[in-house]
Amino acid sequence: MEVKSIVFFLFLSKILRILGRDLSEVDRNSRAAFVQKLLNRNRAAEGRVKLVGGPTRFEGNVLIQHAGRWGAVCDDSWDDAAAAVVCAALNRTGQATRGAQYGETTEHYWMDDVVCEGNELTLSQCKFSGWGSSDCDPSEAAGVICRKETDPTEGRPKSKELGQPIHEVLDIGSASLRLVGGASANEGRVELYHRGVWGSVCPDGWTLYEAIAVCHHLGLGFAQQALQTDAFGHSRIVLSGVQCEGNETNLFQCRHRAYGNVVCPGDIGHVAAVVCTQVLSDLFLDVRTIERTAHLQDAPMYQLQCAMEENCLTKTAYEIQRTNPSWQYETRRLVRFTASSLNIGNEDFRPYLPKHLWQWHLCHMHYHSMEVFATFDVLNSSGVRVAEGHKASFCLEDNTCLPGVEKKYSCKNYGDQGISVNCSDVYQYNIDCQWVDVTDVVPGDYTFKVAVNPHARIPEQSFHNNAATCRLLLSDTYAAVHSCVLQRP
Repeated sequence: MEVKSIVFFLFLSKILRILGRDLSEVDRNSRAAFVQKLLNRNRAAEGRVKLVGGPTRFEGNVLIQHAGRWGAVCDDSWDDAAAAVVCAALNRTGQATRGAQYGETTEHYWMDDVVCEGNELTLSQCKFSGWGSSDCDPSEAAGVICRKETDPTEGRPKSKELGQPIHEVLDIGSASLRLVGGASANEGRVELYHRGVWGSVCPDGWTLYEAIAVCHHLGLGFAQQALQTDAFGHSRIVLSGVQCEGNETNLFQCRHRAYGNVVCPGDIGHVAAVVCTQVLSDLFLDVRTIERTAHLQDAPMYQLQCAMEENCLTKTAYEIQRTNPSWQYETRRLVRFTASSLNIGNEDFRPYLPKHLWQWHLCHMHYHSMEVFATFDVLNSSGVRVAEGHKASFCLEDNTCLPGVEKKYSCKNYGDQGISVNCSDVYQYNIDCQWVDVTDVVPGDYTFKVAVNPHARIPEQSFHNNAATCRLLLSDTYAAVHSCVLQRP
């Protein structure tokens, strides 16, 4: 009997005793039917989502139900694509909110590092770091605003809308930018001056990509932090919905939703702020190594048991493991390749988790310092992901260095982890999870995308050399990766 069945059985027994009846008096079939009904109800609730803390049922912090319990979602990597998945159930479009804009959560976190394409049927179908795996505090709750598709500004002050030419709203010749409230010139809340008014920027959707544009704009180097805070004070918000690519030379080149008399979702006094720096790491993904080493391999599943613990195979592999007693002798078809990331910045690339939070992995016999360091996707001609891989956990170290540079970081013996300036972390093709499971993918032409630091959890000078988009030719007997170009994750 399942554990859940036993729990319900004991619960039923208690209820019957209260009613003065002995459990043996209840028909066995009726009892089993009752237990099964409760189990079915629990399964049906799995993955349900609700919004809390908002003024209406169409906005608030997101809670998701798992294992019979409600839990929060962390705002790390949370974006409008994830919000679209949540709001689709309400037949509305979604806008993401971050920083617990509808109040700090009192629930534990079920999900972190959520990455959605936007077309998933449920939030649980998106990529995330695993149920209950999170390092977030109560002020990092993710939320959404679900709006009617017909009028996204209904009930709000009218203002310039996203999609209008940027120069009609913010003329770079008459607008200015500054940082206010910081302890130095390199930090503070972001304020812009336009048409005689200084005002702040709505922090909703504010990420390192937008912060990079600010630091470039002010000649302050690179973005070390993108903050949604009131620590640097507060002023009237005059700009919202800013979206940057991260390679702009000034903030006014970015897209935006509204300027002037704007309403900031879940406004609780927080504004957009940045911390800029002149020294920062910068990973450069070696696309030629990917092209040169990519190949197809059929591997028996008994060789992949460590990798299966990290969910490095597709869902059908785990179904085979569950239903086939001889699953170890089944094979999986893998596109294997080597990934090499060179730090071309002027500061070491270090994991964001402190050392005492690193996780020991018995199979691989070393500590993992990052939850997600790399993602691998195979996309069809319509841009739909048909296969995926990931380095769910990672060990950062100096594998090779340029001449004259001494290796500093090593995974051995609980050593310090990182990538030194002018050194590369190299994951060879024969290492666990350095692949994409394409067992269920039919032969053909596809797009293959590899990204390191894909969620921008660690700040870098630039993110436009972190991902490679390539062509993948997949046949019954071989795989060829070619024509790779660098871009942002």
